[in-house]
Amino acid sequence: PGPVNADEAARAAPFHLDLWFYFTLQNWLLDFGRPIAMLVFPLEWFPLNKPSVGDYFHMAYNVITPFLLLKIDSFELLYYYDEYLGHSMWYIPFFLILFMYFSGCFTASKAESVMPGPALLLVVPSGLYYWYLVTEGQIFILFIFTFFAMLALVLHQKRKRLFLDSNGLFLFSSFALTLLLVALWVAWLWNDPVLRKKYPGVIYVPEPWAFYTLHVSSHH
Repeated sequence: PGPVNADEAARAAPFHLDLWFYFTLQNWLLDFGRPIAMLVFPLEWFPLNKPSVGDYFHMAYNVITPFLLLKIDSFELLYYYDEYLGHSMWYIPFFLILFMYFSGCFTASKAESVMPGPALLLVVPSGLYYWYLVTEGQIFILFIFTFFAMLALVLHQKRKRLFLDSNGLFLFSSFALTLLLVALWVAWLWNDPVLRKKYPGVIYVPEPWAFYTLHVSSHH
């Protein structure tokens, strides 16, 4: 395309006065004003188990900012942030924390390496939830990496005569069930032409809501 003249540029990129005014206002009030508010309302005024005025300012800032962005054509940016960048920012620390927790779930007593009855009952709903998390969140690579890291740690600790305690057994069993459910889910939909077109990559793990939208709700 040819160069854009001044009139076209003016029409294509008007100055969003309302957006930048509200951004500037909230930056000064909720960000710059946060430490000032904490001086006016000191931490001693708030119970230890309750948010302080600074926490409320932070929460307000995080809630208001997406609504300000909706005043311009930025929905695709917000969608990308939520679906891709936001998922990574949430799921990577989440699975890292789970693995760190799992690394402390070992005992030297083989007699303690058993799950109680309530834990056995929770394995199925826990594994089913992680199946939904992996498939709908499209985080199979992160999940399988975490699972194999857990498996490697179990084998390593076994050589030291350390065994999983009840919490470790529960988490490992939940992840093993999740892997089984994902494998069954993929095998069931392996030859689905519509979903194959929607998920053309090497890692084929269809989302449950995509299956529902294409094959269930469309028939009603």
